[in-house]
This record gives sequence, C-alpha cells and structure tokens, in this order.
Amino acid sequence: MIRVLLVEDDKDLRATLRDALALEGYEVSTAASLSEGLALWTHARPPPDVVLLDLGLPDGDGETMLANLRKRDAVPVLVISARQADGQKIRLLDAGADDYLVKPFSIGELLARLRVALRHRGTALKPALTHYEADGLVVDLAAHRVTLKGEAVHLTPTEFKLLARLVRSAGQVVTHRQLLADVWGEEFTEHTHYLRLYMGQLRAKLEADPADPRRLLTEPGVGYQLADSAA
Repeated sequence: MIRVLLVEDDKDLRATLRDALALEGYEVSTAASLSEGLALWTHARPPPDVVLLDLGLPDGDGETMLANLRKRDAVPVLVISARQADGQKIRLLDAGADDYLVKPFSIGELLARLRVALRHRGTALKPALTHYEADGLVVDLAAHRVTLKGEAVHLTPTEFKLLARLVRSAGQVVTHRQLLADVWGEEFTEHTHYLRLYMGQLRAKLEADPADPRRLLTEPGVGYQLADSAA
C-alpha cells in the first residue's frame, strides 16, 4: 500500500482529501502544521512514499518542509496551495517539488498528478480494491452501497468508513492504530473503545451470529480483518 503524508491545515479539506485518497487505496497520515508534518516524516517507519504539502501553515511555510525533505530524500512532493503567482510556482518546482496544484482543484486531477509523480519515481501502483463480494455480502465502495443476500444494508457514515477501510485490505489484518487513524483521524489512535463499539455494530448488521463472526475477524491484541473474498 502506498503511504501518503498529507500536510494541510484546513480541517475540512484535510478530511476530504484523506477520505478520497483512502478510497483509492492509499494509506494516509495527516498533519495540520509544519512541525507536525516534519515530526511525522522524521519518525515514520517506513517513511511516506509521497508528500502532499500545503504552503500556508499556522507555524511556518511549507517551503521550509520541502527544503528539509530535499536535503535528505527524493520522495515525490506535490505542493497544494491557493497561491497562484508564477514566480512562486517556478521557484518551488526548481527547489524540488514534483508538481504544483492551485486550489481549488478536482480530486480527479490530484489523483492523476499523484499517479504521474509516483510513476516517474518508479513506484508501481496497483488498482484500488473498491468492490468486495463473498458469501452474499456485496460492498461497492464507488457506489457507496452494501447489500447482504440481495437486501440493502443501511450503515452510518462511520460504519461505512470502517467497513471500507477493511475492504481495501480484505484478507489482511489492519491494526487498531491504523483503523483509528484512517477512520477517525490521527488524534484518535488511542481510542480503541471506538473500534469495539463500531465493530460490534457492523457485526450486528453483517454477521449471521455476531458472537461468532465469520466475516469481520479479530486478531487479538493487533486489529481486525475482513475475510478474504476468495476464501
């Protein structure tokens, strides 16, 4: 899974981009400030495969982070900014940015430019898993639709986001921390009771016997997985 570090201080845009990238199968870490972005980059193991970087951050300019990254790494960096001056675009591209997107931009354009940047660095991309079908359960992430034995299943937005994250890694264990970060945000990675609550709700809707789950499986002390559709 391709790891993306998104550094963006606008809460709504950050959430929108995180959800869109996650739907495409990217593993996304988010930061709301320059210092947080640098800290995540420094301590991430393995490091991110690509960085989406805003410029106008509350504790400094994203250009500082770009300079820091370029001293140590050739990771692709896509600048996302409302600043439109040609001079700044040219300076940042010359300083090592792989691309520069002016806000507002479409999600489709961002995804396409992200693929190009990764491809230029030799990173192979696998198609995102957006459809799951096994034992009467069908999950279509693109259509935002879940059916069980032909009947529509109503999920809350949070339940759907949790199921979608598991679908994208079907057959693999996703850790508690990763699920909490991807579904609720980085600031909720210690709130494991959220997972227990929502996993219980999903099992009540999708399992024949929620007390003996066959689809939504627990890896004790580690995380959860959705049974592989090929199983």
